[in-house]
Amino acid sequence: MLPCDILIKNAAVLMPDMSIAKNQTIAISGSRILEIADTDNSDQTISCQAETVIDDPHLLWMPGLTDGHLHTSQQFLRGSLLDEKPVIWKRINVPFEASLTEETMALSARLAGAEMIKCGTTSFVDAGGPHIEAAAEEYLKMGMRGALTWQTTDGANVPDGLRIDTREALPRLEKFHREYHGKDGLLKVYYSVTSLMACTEDLFYTIFLAAKEQNVTAECHMNEYASEVLDFIERYGERPFLYLDRIGALSPQFVAAHCIMLSESEIQIVQDRGIKVVHCPFSNCGKGVPQTPRLLAAGIPVAFGSDGAGHGGLDLFREMRAFRCIMNVAWGITTGNPEIMPARTLLAMALEGGAQALMNSSLGSVRRGNLADLIAIDLDQPHLTPTGSIVNTLIESASGADVKHSIINGKLVMKDRKLLTIDEDKVLFEANKAMKSHALFTKAGAYTG
Repeated sequence: MLPCDILIKNAAVLMPDMSIAKNQTIAISGSRILEIADTDNSDQTISCQAETVIDDPHLLWMPGLTDGHLHTSQQFLRGSLLDEKPVIWKRINVPFEASLTEETMALSARLAGAEMIKCGTTSFVDAGGPHIEAAAEEYLKMGMRGALTWQTTDGANVPDGLRIDTREALPRLEKFHREYHGKDGLLKVYYSVTSLMACTEDLFYTIFLAAKEQNVTAECHMNEYASEVLDFIERYGERPFLYLDRIGALSPQFVAAHCIMLSESEIQIVQDRGIKVVHCPFSNCGKGVPQTPRLLAAGIPVAFGSDGAGHGGLDLFREMRAFRCIMNVAWGITTGNPEIMPARTLLAMALEGGAQALMNSSLGSVRRGNLADLIAIDLDQPHLTPTGSIVNTLIESASGADVKHSIINGKLVMKDRKLLTIDEDKVLFEANKAMKSHALFTKAGAYTG
């Protein structure tokens, strides 16, 4: 009899081809999926002595979701951005983040981790923030998987609390990489430039070239606003991706968030260089509609991101549903193709696309030998059953609130909706206390009560 840590019995499982296999048994040992077998097939019976057994035929087990673009530092901006006038990131986000301390950044990470786990997100790519070591320590305590980076910007109008020049920025990123990359088998460290429009040429040239030379993944907000692209053309004489390609900054280890305003030549560069794209549907719908069908047809990996709590929360099920609607209106109706963005494609973006944004081929599918990052959806609910297609219903009707259990790196981090690696009540108490103090908001000018 094989030793294992967790045994899941009589389960429905979302398979890599997006089909649903019923009556499955999953054995987890350490951080990996040890075996998957058909419970009804005697030839595939798993003989396993497990510390934890979960036996519930009403659950759908699937890979955990990956948030490809998260702002840990913006948890306290929830509800403060929706009706604000542009440009929000300049007027609100940047001064707010400059006001954060190590303590408030750590609290923001605890909040983000709790929300992600309860929404079915088991891994993430953070866009960069201040005091990022404090966030890293909190994510490690919670058992979250993710990629983190320092916020790196030196724009003339950036507050002193965030501005850093090139001579300091690269050593700081390198130090963070040495200390946290690969830690506990959970964390990665990326090199980042916050935004090309908020940085000098010297800074983004140095950081991107160093990332490529050191074989470190780079990330950046790219082509998010029409004004951003026009500003870049005015400053440098060509579009952002063309410029970065000319200086040799692009590679398959480049994660480009947003990518709404892409030209034909830029799409070709993104394809040729193997760049990973991340869309943030709810956040992006006020800025433009991406050419996602074109990107997917070109074989470009596309993931989903939440863009942080300030843009409506961290529930990627909601992002998938919003994106389906956006694509139908912008592409499906205009081309007479109601299947322009099928449910299977949306799930593949959230799972396999997310795994590629995190540069981890062992995520995004339930396979023997893959990392055991799994979530269980409670299907025994009026809005989810009965159904003619579980996959379609996940997109149409499911939400993060339907996630009953969550496993990250082979460890149960939520069981029966109860968080196991963090005191949820304490975090909410601390967060509400900080929110009511207004100190974070009045100092930043983002909220005046």
